[in-house]
Amino acid sequence: MRSGLLLLLLPLQAASVAGLGLLVTGPLAGRWPLSVEDGVNRALADRRETLVTAVSAGMSRLAATESIVTLTLVAVLALLLVPGVPQVRRWRNAAFLAGSVAAQSAVFLLVTVVVGRARPDVPHLDAAPPTSSFPSGHVGAATALFGGLAVLAAGRLSGARRALVVGLLLLVPTAVAVSRVYRGMHHPSDVVVGLLNGGCTLLVMAYALFWSTPGTRTSTGLPAPRTRPDDTGAAHTATRIPTAAPAAPAGPGRTVVVRHPHGCDDGTAARVRALLRGHGCTDQVWTSTTAEEPAGALAARVAEADTALVVVCGGDGTVRACADVLSGGGIPLAIVPCGTGNLLARNLRLPADPDTALREALAGTTVGIDLGRIHGDGLAPTRFTVMAGAGFDAAMVRDASARLKRRLGWAAYVLSALRHLGDPRMRLSVRLDGGAPLERRARMVVVGNVGSLQGGLPLLPDARPDSGRLEVVLLDPRGVAGWLAAARHLLTRPATRASGPRLTGGQERRAARGALEYFSAERIDLRFARPQPRELDGDAFAAGTRLTVEVEPGALRVCLPVRGPAEPVAAAGPVRAADGAEEPGGARVTARPPARTGRPDGVR
Repeated sequence: MRSGLLLLLLPLQAASVAGLGLLVTGPLAGRWPLSVEDGVNRALADRRETLVTAVSAGMSRLAATESIVTLTLVAVLALLLVPGVPQVRRWRNAAFLAGSVAAQSAVFLLVTVVVGRARPDVPHLDAAPPTSSFPSGHVGAATALFGGLAVLAAGRLSGARRALVVGLLLLVPTAVAVSRVYRGMHHPSDVVVGLLNGGCTLLVMAYALFWSTPGTRTSTGLPAPRTRPDDTGAAHTATRIPTAAPAAPAGPGRTVVVRHPHGCDDGTAARVRALLRGHGCTDQVWTSTTAEEPAGALAARVAEADTALVVVCGGDGTVRACADVLSGGGIPLAIVPCGTGNLLARNLRLPADPDTALREALAGTTVGIDLGRIHGDGLAPTRFTVMAGAGFDAAMVRDASARLKRRLGWAAYVLSALRHLGDPRMRLSVRLDGGAPLERRARMVVVGNVGSLQGGLPLLPDARPDSGRLEVVLLDPRGVAGWLAAARHLLTRPATRASGPRLTGGQERRAARGALEYFSAERIDLRFARPQPRELDGDAFAAGTRLTVEVEPGALRVCLPVRGPAEPVAAAGPVRAADGAEEPGGARVTARPPARTGRPDGVR
């Protein structure tokens, strides 16, 4: 979902490589070290030997287009069939490898359209392709393929075996680079940039799919920001989370399981049934979601019998629909992440594996998290758990292929994102907590209950699901420099703010040379000059000109794993315990009314 924003780094990468190529072929062409490249090529050509020539020919053929395509297809097929790996992970690994090779090739082709560099003026041992010498496509493709295999091997193997396999795989791109220079097909700078191009592509893909920013955790599994000064400079005293209620049902009652039929396959459903029975949940009622009923028959099932637990097997859209039904009630919700993005599960530090996530949640505690309540023209009042957006982000979500999402996960958003890069900026006004409207132009606006995208990318670094506030970001990069500044800002900052004052209503903070603008409020009113596409938790909604968003503090009880001893929680908002008691430090937690049994008919 929103991790598709990471794919915007690929056009930026192409622009950067193209800019470097124009420098290499232009003002830097006669300067050291580029000035000695011709001498390196001539020296290697004068010292060619039969054995080295034969080895270099093999390495060059290994990285040729036909070989790379064939090896990638074989590797992807093997990854999809590898035993003992959950299906979601198999598809993710395959998407990572195939996406890296394809993305590197796309960047290479785009750069060769802009940069024209002749081959070295020495005898060529291979047929010269019609593309530019800069950068080396052979080296970039070899880096993406064999480097990608090295990343996957590093995550699966251990010890001396991992070091040997990863080392051998990483030697291949280097050997291809040396071979291409030796055979007179590239200048040294061409292969160096080819290595960089393939490596940067791997970094973007791996960051989005596999890597998350490590953060501290409370005993409930929520990320715990460090203590920081408030707006007046006085430090808040950290409070500790009291012992929360057990997550598993303590007494008799029904367990309602909401299953997304595409995200939760039959094997996962069978394991969920067995895990619930093992935790004493013998009275299970299952309901499947449909396009017309995104929460299935949850409202009816909750209304007809005493319900002790609701389990959601699906993605953020299914979780959102169920949270809308359960908002304000005492029924705990356990999340089995089976969707495309699973952003709420990621932000709550739930394990990515569905079985492990349910097992640890049932053995953990229940805590209260906030929800966002939203309505607008053509949008009936509803709730969200992660983020709501309008503009570029919503257009990307709306136009992404459902078939590709099922197969490739978040990577399916790449084509949709590229289609909307040229969309015009929107004019909007932002009103925070009833204050004066702020007139702005932006490509997108996002209101978030949590802050991190896939890979821990901190889109909203101040957001916490128990803060009692919502965070807002406007994205408005101007040109390539603006996109680069925004990307650098998001990729180099931690997932939570370590210091500095927290924004309050009416305040704003700009970052990345004005490409990002942040706000914080309990109520946000958005007005657009023209109808804009809108989305909630990865589900597209009809375009409109108005959105009103309010926070519902502690409205949803969620089962989360226990993560060791309690850790300090700063004034960003204590985690709300399940019992409605007063916490140490004077934070009052009020009990919530019983769960609603239908969708809201108005905004309170």
